[in-house]
Amino acid sequence: MTPEELQSIVDGGETFTVEFKRAQRGQLDDSAIFEAVVCLANADGGFLLLGVDDDGTVSGAESPSGSPIDAASLSAYILNKTEPPVATLVEVVRLNEMDVIVIDVPKAVSPTSTKGGVFKRRSIRSDGAPECVPYLPHEIISAGLSAQGRDYAEAPARGASMAALDPREFDRFRRLCAAGKGDRGLAESSDQEILRALRLLRAETGELTLGAILLFGTADALHQYVPTAEILFQEERAGALSFNEQMLSPLLASVQRIAELLDVRNSEQEVMVGLHRVGIPRLPVGVVREAVSNAVIHRDYSELGPIRVQLSETALRVSSPGGFPPGITLANILDESRPRSVILAEAFKRAGLVDRYGRGVPDIYGQLLRLGRDGPDYSASNEKIVSVTIPTSAADIEMVRFVVEHDDADGAPLSVTHLRILHELKAVHDATVTEIHSALALPEGRIREELTRLSEAGIVEPRGNGRSRRYHLTAAFYRSSRASEYVRLRDTDPLQQDRMVISYVEQFGAITRSKAAELCRLSPPQARAVLRRLVDAGELELRGERRGAHYVRP
Repeated sequence: MTPEELQSIVDGGETFTVEFKRAQRGQLDDSAIFEAVVCLANADGGFLLLGVDDDGTVSGAESPSGSPIDAASLSAYILNKTEPPVATLVEVVRLNEMDVIVIDVPKAVSPTSTKGGVFKRRSIRSDGAPECVPYLPHEIISAGLSAQGRDYAEAPARGASMAALDPREFDRFRRLCAAGKGDRGLAESSDQEILRALRLLRAETGELTLGAILLFGTADALHQYVPTAEILFQEERAGALSFNEQMLSPLLASVQRIAELLDVRNSEQEVMVGLHRVGIPRLPVGVVREAVSNAVIHRDYSELGPIRVQLSETALRVSSPGGFPPGITLANILDESRPRSVILAEAFKRAGLVDRYGRGVPDIYGQLLRLGRDGPDYSASNEKIVSVTIPTSAADIEMVRFVVEHDDADGAPLSVTHLRILHELKAVHDATVTEIHSALALPEGRIREELTRLSEAGIVEPRGNGRSRRYHLTAAFYRSSRASEYVRLRDTDPLQQDRMVISYVEQFGAITRSKAAELCRLSPPQARAVLRRLVDAGELELRGERRGAHYVRP
């Protein structure tokens, strides 16, 4: 590292990956160095700078004996005093006429401690400043299991007996299994049989697992073994918190309680589509169940903080500590499913709380888009939290009608991908393949393939050639007063007024003077002149008088 590079790091101050230590003679003991190293290693790694004060002042590092600092010996010393050994890179860099010891700490692959058994990890305080905090036992267990590819729910709950489990929660599970889409084979099973079926007893020792505590534990057991299994429900009205409930209860009980709290706040709009009466709930039951179930199944129970379920006038937001499970990103969340806990996911499936294993996110998308709303928004998620925002505002009734009528006529429901493309085209009116790719994060090849299918089905129309080809929805989508929007999309050049009017009449049977004015963006006298010209040319024929006057094809 050059002095210039070191100065740049010092100027940036302490961060999640940079730690300063004053290191003048007699002011820093060895244990502080080892603890700072394991602290960084248990996070993302980084640089430990000895000889820099907390405020960024370069004070210099001095060995206890006053002899020159031996970087290689310090690296070996750290290796021998950490468990598992942390292989650091150590060098002495001269800065401002003083020595600074730069220790490059790698990210550990599993929880690491000092030889004295001290576990620490990096954290960020509420004021944004970094610090080293104790690495708590339940956090170490979860991190260790993740590093080994193991399930948190299968870790043993040391010392827990059947007294740690609540019989009422087993009854709840049996009722869920007996109803709806639950596993009826477990509805008549004993407590022990349920535990074995759900893999909540360690096969080699017969010990209860943390999964058993999460699903069936008493309040005391949850506080003792999994204190992070907390859910917070909040409602906001007019920008102020109007309701707040905190719960630390078994997962099935918590999910049902959240459902009850949302149910009393739900409402439904009814729409007639032909002979069908379509209900459009503010909070679709299936969407709420999947979103909350996903949060408790996929959350990282080693992270502090509750799952938050927050309802406002316009949206429902569900956020859970811990980033996406390994391998899941915003780009592949619709196509990939890797539950952080397979055991919890299986238990929820057998209880009938989730319909299909691995289909939670696509089901949320499908239900929302069919109800004329935008899809769920995961963009607020990061490496520390997964957050989904579900719109609860008014539905697009025209979209609902179209989807219901199409599914009735075609016999096969539109796919989630098709629904996403239709919503995007409806929002922006028309778009190229590249623009749809940018908005939906779908491969361009797949978008072209799906647009071809939609075009063949008569739902989407292309306009233009090559990469500039644009797609828009067909006339079937635009009804009555909105019909002019369809024709305007096809041709917005003012010089093509005649063609626009004729195209409208061919699609919708007739046109009035006011509709022609709206369509061509003309004044009423200008629209009258266009219509008279078309009548004189034999392209249109006037029918009716005064308010009933309209123009049709001869």
